[in-house]
Amino acid sequence: MPAMPGQAACQKVAIPATSLDRALLVLAQQTGVDIASTEADLGKARADRVEGCLSVGEALSRLTRASGFRAIPAGARSYRIVKAASPSDRPEKRTSIADSPWAEVVVTGAKLPVPLLRFPGSVQIIDADSRAGFTRGTTMDDLASRAPILQKTELGVGRNKLFIRGIADSSFNGPTQSTATLYFGDVQLVYAGPEPALSLYDMASVEILEGPQETLYGAGAISGIVRLTPRAVDLEAVAGSAAMGLTVTQRGAPGYDLSGMINLPILREEAGVRLVGYRSRDGGYIDDRERSLSDVNRTETIGGRASLRIEPGDGWSIDLGLLGQRIDAADANYAERTVGPLARRAALAQPYRSGIWLARAVVHRQWDSGIEMTSATGMVRTDTSDSFDATRAYSFFNVPLSYQVENDGLLISHETRLSRSSARATSWVVGAAFLYDRDAQSRVVKLPTTPFEIVGVTNITRSAALFGQATVPVTSRLALTLGARASIARTHGKPSLVPREAPSEAGLLLRRAEPALALSWLLQPRLAAFARFQSGYRTGGIAVARGIGRVANFRSDSIRVGEIGLRLERAGTRGLALSTALSVARWKDIQADLFSSRSQPYTDNIGDADIVALEATGDWIPLDGWRGSFALLWTQNRTHGPLAATSELYNRRLPDTPPFSASLDLRYERRLTGGRAVALAANARYVGRSVLGAGSFLDISQGDYVTLGLSGAWRWNNLEATIDVDNLTNRSAARFAMGNPLTVGFRDQTVPLRPRNVRLGLGLRW
Repeated sequence: MPAMPGQAACQKVAIPATSLDRALLVLAQQTGVDIASTEADLGKARADRVEGCLSVGEALSRLTRASGFRAIPAGARSYRIVKAASPSDRPEKRTSIADSPWAEVVVTGAKLPVPLLRFPGSVQIIDADSRAGFTRGTTMDDLASRAPILQKTELGVGRNKLFIRGIADSSFNGPTQSTATLYFGDVQLVYAGPEPALSLYDMASVEILEGPQETLYGAGAISGIVRLTPRAVDLEAVAGSAAMGLTVTQRGAPGYDLSGMINLPILREEAGVRLVGYRSRDGGYIDDRERSLSDVNRTETIGGRASLRIEPGDGWSIDLGLLGQRIDAADANYAERTVGPLARRAALAQPYRSGIWLARAVVHRQWDSGIEMTSATGMVRTDTSDSFDATRAYSFFNVPLSYQVENDGLLISHETRLSRSSARATSWVVGAAFLYDRDAQSRVVKLPTTPFEIVGVTNITRSAALFGQATVPVTSRLALTLGARASIARTHGKPSLVPREAPSEAGLLLRRAEPALALSWLLQPRLAAFARFQSGYRTGGIAVARGIGRVANFRSDSIRVGEIGLRLERAGTRGLALSTALSVARWKDIQADLFSSRSQPYTDNIGDADIVALEATGDWIPLDGWRGSFALLWTQNRTHGPLAATSELYNRRLPDTPPFSASLDLRYERRLTGGRAVALAANARYVGRSVLGAGSFLDISQGDYVTLGLSGAWRWNNLEATIDVDNLTNRSAARFAMGNPLTVGFRDQTVPLRPRNVRLGLGLRW
């Protein structure tokens, strides 16, 4: 919520973290304004620490933004505190449903606002506060590089696959459903294919819910879901921001990023729009010595979002939005060890593109009884194009030859649900969901003058589901969560050309009913234990099979996961916050997109896997201004099946899943006089060794490296200047062992770490 009108002059305030009623009293004493309210629950809401030279309106905005209340001007120097009427009145965080004063951070991805302390499962919430994401729009690729719980491939931004907690199927893109499902608010973003690498500029938060999320999110979320929450439209004040940055890379080409946001109320407290735009260039650092070119792997990204919010009154709200983004890469980002650490030899350029367009509509209604209705509809169009140098793989006379894959996708989804939250009584959510997905793939081998089309596939999936989940407080400390989802899905597949062997079935019909069970036990006021069991699955389909000109069906796979954990919440503004969990999973009939030793793509069910994972995250504030945080993931998995049996025993692992990864961050921030502040930070990341894929053909090592980084920021009121240094020691290592799937059999490909690079940024907001 922005600063209130009529109170632009800044006043020095210093309010500790306390209950909201006490914080408002302190603010009134320090500023001399009148603050009144008839609300009975102000003492149960929490207010964060607020300090600095601020207008009264801005101080009130910061005190109430996570409380479920808002401040309304009632005169020249008077304010009235009332309950927030809808989720838009608290765009940064949802209000806690618990009566306990320590429940401050809330999980919204559970489709009910659940206090983090009492959430019965593993979750990570990355809040983009007023500064995070302000001078630079990151992507999920960036977050995956920093969070051990996330793993990804490295084919290139916009065509990487994302995995959660080591549940990874393969390093190649294909028709299989994603193991991690992405959502933009309440609308599903992708069904199959790579993660689209949306810019996170002007996002409010990113929630990562781990493990299967079948009950609430349906098929495909077998490793978890990632929920991107954009900042809400502010219906009360004009606001904006702009940022720019310049990045220089050692022995590479420079890059830049530009971004901006404008928020415009149309009718005060009734309608408003929010517009976001951005453009960036990642400078290349790979040389192609065959064609005598330098820094060939340049990537351009351009995109934007538009949101309209209408609040007609009586608890109704309507959100309409459009989103579009396009990524164009001039060439692939891999090197060849036999040529050099940052160089390769290729007869042709290997460009790719990735585009995504989203239209969404979300209608929300909240009744005085506490019942809420949410109806969300989305339509997503995606298109990708990949080009690979096929000269060494397919050409017998060394004639330049390219292999191109085009994918065109359409995803239409709808969900309507009813819910009610309560701290002492049963909280519940029930709903119905419908989905239509069409994914069409075409493949072409191009001679210098003549294209030759080879068989591709089109899969069409239709599904419908009914779901429900309830949390029952057995005692004041013990809560039981029960849920189930009944779904029916049919997938039709057809080849793009007449294959040599017809598919065995024209369509696959799948009926499933999946249960969920979880417990949350409050051991102490700030310490809780949880246990959870959940199952999940992915639908099957038709795909390219082994051999040229063949297609075949691949079956549905399924997973069962049990986990136990502990969560400790920080007491006040100092101390330790900690979360840890142990999970055990059984994954059956794993679907995987693969390449054969003859450079032919195919999809198959490759066997089973047993997965054990131990994770921990911690955040420690020992003194004002100092902060340290860490995260780690240890995972042990073993794959079983004919393909895995061809590997050495120690390599019979799921792809791209290191046994151990960890991160450590240290930060110091000091507020100075005159609205100035300075911040310094250092970070270290370790990524363990992993393999490219299952089977002896893909027993190729990658990872096993440490990177260091430094950053600094200087702020003066609404102006911020930053510096970020990545790969401080200029470490050279293979983060991925493949860039061209057609020639991966030569076993000399590597996607190297970006060399030491420095970004200088400047941002302004108003």
